[in-house]
Amino acid sequence: MRGTRRSLLLALALLGSGVGAEPVVEGRTLRDEDGATLRWARTFPVALGELSVPATLGDTVYLGVGPVVYAFGPQGQTLARYDLPAPVSTLDSSGGNLRVSVRGDGYEERFTLTPVQTGGGVQERVVFPPDPWVTGWLRRAAALPPEEALAQAAAEFPLNPFLAVREARAARGNRLAELRAVRRALSGELPFPAWVQLAADLDALGFPAAADVALDRARRDAAARGYDPEVRVSREALGAYGNPSGYVGTLLSQGRLARADVWLRYLRELHPRFEGGDALYARYASLLEAQGRGGEAEEWRQFRRELRAGTLYNLGPQAPDLVRAATRTLTLALLLALGAALLTLTARAWRAQGVQTRPLGGRWRGWRRPLLRLRHTSVLYATWTERLGLTVLAAGLVLALAAWGWANATAARLQEPALNAGTYGGGWGAARLGDLGLRPGPDAALLSGLAAQLDGDDTAARTRYAQAAGDPCARNNLAVIAQARGDAPQAREGYRAALAERPDLAAAAYNLGLDPGTPGTDFQRALRPGQPRLCFPDDRSLARAVSGDLGVTLGRLAGEPLAAGETLGSPRLGWAFLAALVLVGALALSLLVPRPAGAAQQGRPLLYRLAALLLPGAALLDSPWGGVLLLAWGGAVATLLPLAGLTRFAPPLNPADPAVRAALLAVLLATYALNTVVLVGAEVRYARDRRRAARAE
Repeated sequence: MRGTRRSLLLALALLGSGVGAEPVVEGRTLRDEDGATLRWARTFPVALGELSVPATLGDTVYLGVGPVVYAFGPQGQTLARYDLPAPVSTLDSSGGNLRVSVRGDGYEERFTLTPVQTGGGVQERVVFPPDPWVTGWLRRAAALPPEEALAQAAAEFPLNPFLAVREARAARGNRLAELRAVRRALSGELPFPAWVQLAADLDALGFPAAADVALDRARRDAAARGYDPEVRVSREALGAYGNPSGYVGTLLSQGRLARADVWLRYLRELHPRFEGGDALYARYASLLEAQGRGGEAEEWRQFRRELRAGTLYNLGPQAPDLVRAATRTLTLALLLALGAALLTLTARAWRAQGVQTRPLGGRWRGWRRPLLRLRHTSVLYATWTERLGLTVLAAGLVLALAAWGWANATAARLQEPALNAGTYGGGWGAARLGDLGLRPGPDAALLSGLAAQLDGDDTAARTRYAQAAGDPCARNNLAVIAQARGDAPQAREGYRAALAERPDLAAAAYNLGLDPGTPGTDFQRALRPGQPRLCFPDDRSLARAVSGDLGVTLGRLAGEPLAAGETLGSPRLGWAFLAALVLVGALALSLLVPRPAGAAQQGRPLLYRLAALLLPGAALLDSPWGGVLLLAWGGAVATLLPLAGLTRFAPPLNPADPAVRAALLAVLLATYALNTVVLVGAEVRYARDRRRAARAE
């Protein structure tokens, strides 16, 4: 009873202490007034964002400033800072709870803030968007006060570590003052992007040990917020998260490999799949090799190879671009092969066609009688096998154009910010994921279920995983939910089922006590010890979620061929696809039409022989090996064309690389050599047959 009375008196005292005090915002200044008396005031520059209407809870005043909520004590002292993902729109302290709404680009999110008296903090998960204005807010705020006002700003906002960094810079030469400022900088709580920015500043100040502490705290904060090494990070997002890759590049340029190694290991642990990482790892390995540290260089090369797992066709981080380049080059190769074959066959039929179209008025005027003229098109003078070869090449062109459109769409959609932010979920992530228009299916259900689970909404996650139709990754994550509610047997059964269905599923193996040794499981063991590992979708699953596989694109094209431009994401590709489709139809029909009379006596005109010699395989379509030779020639030429500036897009193999160029030239020489040998044999046989025919006459 006495305890209850004491608590009631304490609550009344807290409420009563603020009687008469009225915080108001005038322009850019927060004023705490007691009647006509100004108790304290704080002014905020315009660059920090809009100010919210202040709220009071007990004797504490809360104010939203851009994406931050500050808590001020009775004397105006800064008691706490709450870092949020978007500018604060409203603050509400009614009912004794402190609720805040933030509004970002196309979304609104609500959070509950724990009052300062009970520890402070945000109760819900806060996911920061890759927006430098949000993630760099503290650093920007610290840069605004002029030098003469630095001490006052540091006293008013002691929770901004970047003000302490500025004080350390100002105290250069006074080691004790520098150390005190650095300690103050490390004394607070920060979101991980700010820790990374702080680490870079401390490194530049000459305090590498302090920078290492900041990086370690960045890892731990990111892990606690659900950021994970299995999720890709774009260059823009990484820039918003402190730009560690840019700092690594600076360190490598300065030859500071020891510090670069620390930062690279931070990236390797938290964001190993960041955009541009493959090139940065390769650069570091080369520098290590140049210093005679071959073992370390090989370790980084092996790490690069390990990152290929789970990417499209296991081609590595650049897989979407490589697939797109491959489909473009294949399309060009097929166009060259088809054009070469048609040109060669036309050269052979030219003389006979001219003779047989004279009764119709000639080669060109004969088109006045189209049905009769069609019987004398160049293709019909080819043998049935040659026409079949042409049809196969044209069908390949149709498939290549469809694959090109699919690769374009998939590569572009895999670069969407929602899939390259280091995690899923949060208000920003949910809004951007909704904008993607995911293709309904198990992969989309897995992705949306994972986002809900990371946000702590297990009910929504279970509902979405139920739509994943027994996907092993979804099974693992459902088992994680079961383990969280204390159902260990069901969780273990789920992990076993997931691993049995997909033996390479590292998350399920880890949850069963095994050690897969992947970046994700190593991260889990180090930074989330004792917690089960969630399964994240790989690039193949993401590609199916955003675009479907190639079969889906082909199905859409088959169902609505006239909408090819929309399906392939490019009107020009759409028209090219329709033209190729018409060509396939025409060539397929030609298989049903007999050759014109006298086609067998076409002979081997000079132009035909010249084309056959210059275009390997074009005169050999009577054999499947002729088609192979023609495609090999077309592929080599298509890959080498960028060197002459004749194509704008890069092939999957870099022809500027001496080794690649040498290999391509070797392929070209081989095709010409084989083609010449076969043609010489054909000429010998042709001459022999003519002599025999002459003797028979």
